[in-house]
Amino acid sequence: MSRISEKFLDLKQCNKTCLISYVTAGDPSISLSLDIMHALVESGTDIIELGVPFSDPMADGPTIQRACERALKQKVSCFDIFELVKTFRKKNKTTPVVLMGYLNPIERIGYEKFSKLASDSGVDAVLVVDLPHEEAEDIVNIFKKDNLESIFLIAPNTQVERINKISKFASGFLYYISLKGVTGASTLNIQETEAQLKKIKDNVNLPLAVGFGIKDADTAKTLSKSADAIVIGSAIVKIIENDQESKTNINNGIIDLMKPIRLKLDSNISTET
Repeated sequence: MSRISEKFLDLKQCNKTCLISYVTAGDPSISLSLDIMHALVESGTDIIELGVPFSDPMADGPTIQRACERALKQKVSCFDIFELVKTFRKKNKTTPVVLMGYLNPIERIGYEKFSKLASDSGVDAVLVVDLPHEEAEDIVNIFKKDNLESIFLIAPNTQVERINKISKFASGFLYYISLKGVTGASTLNIQETEAQLKKIKDNVNLPLAVGFGIKDADTAKTLSKSADAIVIGSAIVKIIENDQESKTNINNGIIDLMKPIRLKLDSNISTET
């Protein structure tokens, strides 16, 4: 069983919602990214999403775009990220790590080489933002050979027929984008999102994560009733952006943000015997 499947199974048995946290690898530096990953786990994160810096992150809002720019100025590459995950695995062998990025850096390395290096480093899954399922079969099969799971995005306007087709290529979990826009946007419609999540869950068997626009504990708790996982991204990256130089301040800021979200999610747990 993969780390991701085991994580969702363990959480389901405890009636807990999975908390997924996104950070851009190499922001503010590779060494601080390692500390941030450990701080995320300490504050209740179940799965870490590492963003692969890219010069044209079209799905991301200004906050994550700036994080990519900061990492790219330091020439952070996929190879640096593999080493980052490998170092993280020396202390943490259980927290799943998902790489989230765009197709171009993978193509430049080569699908087989990227897949092997990612797997060897301790990566569990890859989410390629600009890879539609119609073009994904060969890449998904390459990833499968190296025990990498393939995460796919579902948009608010994705029809059920298409969702069913996407789910045939997906593994690990499906990632529902909760708004029509980029990461960090503030136009989240809770009721509409809940309705869409229910429709998706009625049609797929994979765990369902929801992200984009979730910034606080109350929103996370509300949506957790309709999803298996909550993704927090831009709110974390903003903390990193606001204090680039201080590891202590960054880690404390992340813990101050994430621990209340974890506690709020866990408050959904039934105490009935």
